[in-house]
Amino acid sequence: MVDIDRFYELLNEVCDELPDDFFRELHYGVQLSEEYRPSPYAENGDLVIMGEYTRSRQGNRITIFYGSFARTCGWMSEDQLKDKLRGVVRHEFRHHMENLAGMYGADSLEHEEKEELKDILYARNSK
Repeated sequence: MVDIDRFYELLNEVCDELPDDFFRELHYGVQLSEEYRPSPYAENGDLVIMGEYTRSRQGNRITIFYGSFARTCGWMSEDQLKDKLRGVVRHEFRHHMENLAGMYGADSLEHEEKEELKDILYARNSK
């Protein structure tokens, strides 16, 4: 796994690929946390939060969790890691763009994620 300084450089490279308009009303930008963030629904580390979009009265932000990448992607080459990071960053930006558009219904990524989580938990409990 690359160290956090190199990971930060990769994060900046991935963000530089995006149009400036994507950053509109992203008041706190894209932040990097050293934290490992297991899902509150995790069992034995099976669900890990890699990134998070937060909207609040104080402002919007995207947080990427280096610790989560380090724990789950440590075996990846730098190119593979950058591709994974790119996917997570774009996923979080989709949340941001949907928020700006006022999209919260059945077509939203937030709704899709809730449905996926229901499926995961149902499958886990059916074993």
